[in-house]
Amino acid sequence: MEPLVGILTDSSLVEIELLVATFLLCSLLGIERQIRQKAAGYRTHVLVGLGSCTFTLVSAYGFSMVLGDEVILDPSRIAAQIVSGIGFLGAGVIFKGRTVVRGLTTAATIWVSAAVGMACGAGMLSLGIALTAMHLITLFVVAPLIRKLPDPDRKRLARVTYTDGAGVLRQILAVATSAGFSSTIENSRRRETEDKQLVVMDIRFHGRFPVRDLVPELVELPGVEGVSITGGSDDADDEHEDYD
Repeated sequence: MEPLVGILTDSSLVEIELLVATFLLCSLLGIERQIRQKAAGYRTHVLVGLGSCTFTLVSAYGFSMVLGDEVILDPSRIAAQIVSGIGFLGAGVIFKGRTVVRGLTTAATIWVSAAVGMACGAGMLSLGIALTAMHLITLFVVAPLIRKLPDPDRKRLARVTYTDGAGVLRQILAVATSAGFSSTIENSRRRETEDKQLVVMDIRFHGRFPVRDLVPELVELPGVEGVSITGGSDDADDEHEDYD
């Protein structure tokens, strides 16, 4: 059997069309992550999609020269390896702090990019387009609506415990301002430990989002010993959520 020689084959036009479709769809996914300045941005999502599409195309068309009565290929085997392999790449953009996990949405978006590439590579353009559209609708339309749902957390205080004299309060207020929150200090008190002096301060943050959305940024600040979401009253110590 003569080997397949040449740049262009009978399936080249279809393959290029599917790669271009993957590039366009995954570009939409990557631009959304790039705008939000996430760890995995435009390039990562486009490359993941193009790689997945190419692997799928190779699985579908790459071994046609060896097919025969005694040779049977299973195109789904390469696709299965993409699904398992992309999980390791997605795990690489998930960061875990002391009590905070970040990057889950970006990891899920990488997973979707791989799925879009595989769908396009398999010739299922309508599926790839529908998946991209639903993904963007989820992030740009549904997610903002969910944030606007009534949440008692919006009326609560953030009780922050931090090291006194280290300029931590300035950092706390700066982080809150950059996140779109205005701040009102309700009360504060000092608490001494064996090795340092702490300040326990109740701060009311005003913003479009729940106070809980600000907590991950606060607990990562150097000098912050703990953050609690309280009911807003001084005697409500039994009704709080600790993040220290």
